[in-house]
Amino acid sequence: MNAEADALTTVKDADRKHVFHSWSAQELIDPLAVAGAEGSYFWDYQGNRYLDFSSALVYTNIGYQHPKVTAAIQEQAARLCTVAPGFAVDARSEAARLIAERTPGDLDKIFFTNAGAEAVENAVRMARLHTGRPKVLSAYRSYHGATSTAINLTGDARRFGNDSATAGVVHFWGPFAYRSPFYATTEAEECERALRHLEDTIVFEGPQSIAAIILETVGGAPGVLVHPDGYLAGVRALCDRYGIVFVLDEIMVGFGRTGKWFASEHWDVTPDLICFAKGVTSGYVPLGGVAISAAIAETFARRPYPGGLTYSGHVLACAAAVATINVMEDEGVVEQSARTGAELLGPGLRELAERHPSVGEVRGLGTFWALELVRSKETREPLVPYNAAGADNAPMAEFGAACKKGGLWPLVAGNRIHIAPPCNISPQDVERGLRILDEALTVADAHTA
Repeated sequence: MNAEADALTTVKDADRKHVFHSWSAQELIDPLAVAGAEGSYFWDYQGNRYLDFSSALVYTNIGYQHPKVTAAIQEQAARLCTVAPGFAVDARSEAARLIAERTPGDLDKIFFTNAGAEAVENAVRMARLHTGRPKVLSAYRSYHGATSTAINLTGDARRFGNDSATAGVVHFWGPFAYRSPFYATTEAEECERALRHLEDTIVFEGPQSIAAIILETVGGAPGVLVHPDGYLAGVRALCDRYGIVFVLDEIMVGFGRTGKWFASEHWDVTPDLICFAKGVTSGYVPLGGVAISAAIAETFARRPYPGGLTYSGHVLACAAAVATINVMEDEGVVEQSARTGAELLGPGLRELAERHPSVGEVRGLGTFWALELVRSKETREPLVPYNAAGADNAPMAEFGAACKKGGLWPLVAGNRIHIAPPCNISPQDVERGLRILDEALTVADAHTA
């Protein structure tokens, strides 16, 4: 047995015996053993290289192993690995400053968490304490994390096994013109009817009981749902009318993913709180947080905030954030993401849609796109049913396997493939990924009517 095979066996055996994986029936999975990664690629112990069109879980915004960020982590580790969150330390202060400089409006205070779900938990807590109200509204087509409040806020099927029905959460329908819950025929109609539905929900739930409305600025896990023009501004206006805190979840789309530092810039909307994570460090060290408006920060100026985390603003994570943000600024990564979407991914994916009967819709921004796969473009029937598993999910499983066979690692969710490569992916790798997708889509085409 050669060294690579021996290493593979060791990793796989230990994984099988001791690692408990997320969202999985443990005996039914066989995780790929990853040996290394660089840039837009990772590889296994058998030498198979994969072009990562998922950015891990939509967080390697500057790709794997960027030398400037790995060096910054090493330098920080040699100088000061950690210190309690109650101290002022240069890496934490600088990370907060760099983030605050890029948030919209007066969101100038940063509360650091370890990840995105904790950011959501604390944003909701802040909103409830600020308003003195218990309820929070969130959309059905949404994902906000897997911790207690966050999973109750989540609207997709992952909520089903965790929903306690006691978290003070009320769900509503957001706009999605392709599968309109409002029977709209245009984007403008969808926007108007969605806002009317949301206001009706507010009124019938009692505005005086609603602390916050939380929305993903662009719906991530539900399918890269880009809100129609005017919708986020309309929600902002409703929040102002009824004294409700407006929270934007930018965990997946912040830090260049949509071609802006924060996706809210596309619509010039400023929320009261922004939740972030993932791309702030390109996932090199876990870090999340909440960017806080002046009004909400003032609530806790002389009143203690009843929340905290042992590793809030962990020094290594903050050093990674500083280096990541500086790399993105110095190398024009945000602008590159915008160009890649406008000039390569968008046109390329739309061209695939014209030729493949399985592609019902293309939607996205920057380096964040989705193909909605269908059995029929006319009926828009999804290629697989909602929350499909086992044999019902076979068409998508076959499609995903075809992507991997071609050397592309996909992010498959429901009846969609989400295209989220690193924000600094090269044009050559975009073209390669599109070619592999083109071939894999013939597998999905075989299941169309």
